[in-house]
Amino acid sequence: MVERRDVIGGGLAAGLAAAFGRPAEAQTRRDSGDATADSKAADAIDKLRDALEHAHESADVAQIRAQQRTFLKANQKFPDYIDVGIDIWERMHDWHVRNRQPLTIVRTNDGRYGMVFGVTTLILMPQQTGNYISWGYDTR
Repeated sequence: MVERRDVIGGGLAAGLAAAFGRPAEAQTRRDSGDATADSKAADAIDKLRDALEHAHESADVAQIRAQQRTFLKANQKFPDYIDVGIDIWERMHDWHVRNRQPLTIVRTNDGRYGMVFGVTTLILMPQQTGNYISWGYDTR
Protein backbone atom coordinates (compact mmCIF):
# COMPACT_ATOMS: atom_id res chain seq x y z
CA MET A 1 0.00 0.00 0.00
CA VAL A 2 1.35 3.43 -0.90
CA GLU A 3 1.37 5.82 1.99
CA ARG A 4 0.18 9.38 1.71
CA ARG A 5 3.57 10.90 2.57
CA ASP A 6 5.23 8.84 -0.20
CA VAL A 7 2.74 10.12 -2.77
CA ILE A 8 3.18 13.70 -1.61
CA GLY A 9 6.97 13.34 -1.53
CA GLY A 10 6.97 11.83 -5.01
CA GLY A 11 4.75 14.63 -6.29
CA LEU A 12 7.08 17.16 -4.71
CA ALA A 13 10.11 15.58 -6.37
CA ALA A 14 8.36 15.50 -9.75
CA GLY A 15 7.24 19.10 -9.35
CA LEU A 16 10.73 20.28 -8.49
CA ALA A 17 12.17 18.39 -11.44
CA ALA A 18 9.65 20.02 -13.75
CA ALA A 19 10.18 23.48 -12.25
CA PHE A 20 13.96 23.39 -12.47
CA GLY A 21 14.21 21.35 -15.65
CA ARG A 22 15.03 22.87 -19.00
CA PRO A 23 12.10 22.24 -21.32
CA ALA A 24 13.86 23.74 -24.36
CA GLU A 25 16.74 21.26 -24.00
CA ALA A 26 14.30 18.43 -23.47
CA GLN A 27 12.43 19.39 -26.65
CA THR A 28 15.72 19.62 -28.58
CA ARG A 29 16.78 16.19 -27.33
CA ARG A 30 13.39 14.76 -28.17
CA ASP A 31 13.52 16.23 -31.66
CA SER A 32 17.04 14.97 -32.33
CA GLY A 33 16.16 11.48 -31.09
CA ASP A 34 19.17 11.36 -28.76
CA ALA A 35 18.97 7.86 -27.23
CA THR A 36 21.80 8.48 -24.76
CA ALA A 37 19.90 11.37 -23.18
CA ASP A 38 16.88 9.13 -22.78
CA SER A 39 18.96 6.40 -21.18
CA LYS A 40 20.57 8.93 -18.82
CA ALA A 41 17.12 10.17 -17.82
CA ALA A 42 15.95 6.59 -17.25
CA ASP A 43 19.03 5.88 -15.12
CA ALA A 44 18.40 9.03 -13.08
CA ILE A 45 14.79 7.99 -12.51
CA ASP A 46 15.90 4.50 -11.44
CA LYS A 47 18.41 5.99 -8.97
CA LEU A 48 15.73 8.29 -7.55
CA ARG A 49 13.33 5.36 -7.19
CA ASP A 50 16.00 3.30 -5.38
CA ALA A 51 16.76 6.21 -3.06
CA LEU A 52 13.08 6.63 -2.18
CA GLU A 53 12.58 2.89 -1.66
CA HIS A 54 15.60 2.55 0.63
CA ALA A 55 15.12 5.80 2.53
CA HIS A 56 13.52 3.99 5.48
CA GLU A 57 16.25 1.37 5.81
CA SER A 58 18.99 1.54 8.40
CA ALA A 59 21.79 -0.84 9.38
CA ASP A 60 20.77 -0.54 13.04
CA VAL A 61 17.17 -1.43 12.23
CA ALA A 62 18.38 -4.43 10.23
CA GLN A 63 20.51 -5.68 13.16
CA ILE A 64 17.69 -5.28 15.65
CA ARG A 65 15.23 -7.01 13.32
CA ALA A 66 17.73 -9.86 12.87
CA GLN A 67 17.79 -10.33 16.67
CA GLN A 68 13.99 -10.23 16.73
CA ARG A 69 13.78 -12.87 13.98
CA THR A 70 16.26 -15.14 15.76
CA PHE A 71 14.24 -14.92 18.99
CA LEU A 72 10.97 -15.42 17.07
CA LYS A 73 12.23 -18.63 15.45
CA ALA A 74 13.34 -20.04 18.80
CA ASN A 75 10.41 -18.92 20.96
CA GLN A 76 7.48 -18.39 18.58
CA LYS A 77 7.13 -14.78 19.77
CA PHE A 78 9.03 -11.52 19.54
CA PRO A 79 11.32 -10.62 22.43
CA ASP A 80 10.07 -8.21 25.06
CA TYR A 81 13.48 -6.54 25.44
CA ILE A 82 16.75 -5.98 23.61
CA ASP A 83 19.59 -4.07 25.28
CA VAL A 84 21.36 -1.42 23.18
CA GLY A 85 24.29 0.96 23.61
CA ILE A 86 24.02 4.73 23.48
CA ASP A 87 24.98 5.08 19.78
CA ILE A 88 22.29 2.61 18.70
CA TRP A 89 19.80 4.31 21.05
CA GLU A 90 20.42 7.73 19.52
CA ARG A 91 20.30 6.44 15.95
CA MET A 92 17.04 4.60 16.67
CA HIS A 93 15.62 7.79 18.17
CA ASP A 94 16.62 9.66 15.00
CA TRP A 95 15.17 6.84 12.87
CA HIS A 96 11.78 7.23 14.57
CA VAL A 97 11.83 10.99 14.02
CA ARG A 98 13.08 10.81 10.42
CA ASN A 99 10.48 8.19 9.44
CA ARG A 100 7.67 9.86 11.40
CA GLN A 101 7.08 6.77 13.52
CA PRO A 102 5.52 7.07 16.96
CA LEU A 103 8.27 7.48 19.54
CA THR A 104 7.48 6.04 22.96
CA ILE A 105 10.17 6.34 25.62
CA VAL A 106 9.48 4.82 29.04
CA ARG A 107 11.28 4.28 32.34
CA THR A 108 11.49 0.69 33.52
CA ASN A 109 11.05 -0.36 37.16
CA ASP A 110 14.81 -0.42 37.65
CA GLY A 111 15.16 3.16 36.34
CA ARG A 112 16.48 2.40 32.86
CA TYR A 113 15.21 4.07 29.71
CA GLY A 114 13.22 2.03 27.23
CA MET A 115 12.21 2.84 23.66
CA VAL A 116 9.44 0.88 21.99
CA PHE A 117 10.42 -0.47 18.56
CA GLY A 118 7.60 -2.53 17.11
CA VAL A 119 6.64 -4.97 19.85
CA THR A 120 10.09 -4.95 21.48
CA THR A 121 11.38 -2.45 24.03
CA LEU A 122 14.98 -1.33 23.47
CA ILE A 123 16.68 -0.87 26.85
CA LEU A 124 19.46 1.72 27.04
CA MET A 125 22.63 0.22 28.53
CA PRO A 126 25.07 3.16 28.81
CA GLN A 127 27.77 0.97 30.42
CA GLN A 128 28.05 -1.06 27.19
CA THR A 129 29.92 0.01 24.06
CA GLY A 130 28.05 2.44 21.81
CA ASN A 131 27.17 -0.08 19.08
CA TYR A 132 26.09 -2.86 21.48
CA ILE A 133 22.97 -4.87 20.60
CA SER A 134 22.14 -7.82 22.87
CA TRP A 135 20.18 -10.96 22.18
CA GLY A 136 16.45 -10.59 22.70
CA TYR A 137 14.98 -11.72 26.00
CA ASP A 138 11.67 -11.73 27.89
CA THR A 139 12.15 -11.01 31.55
CA ARG A 140 14.43 -8.54 33.27
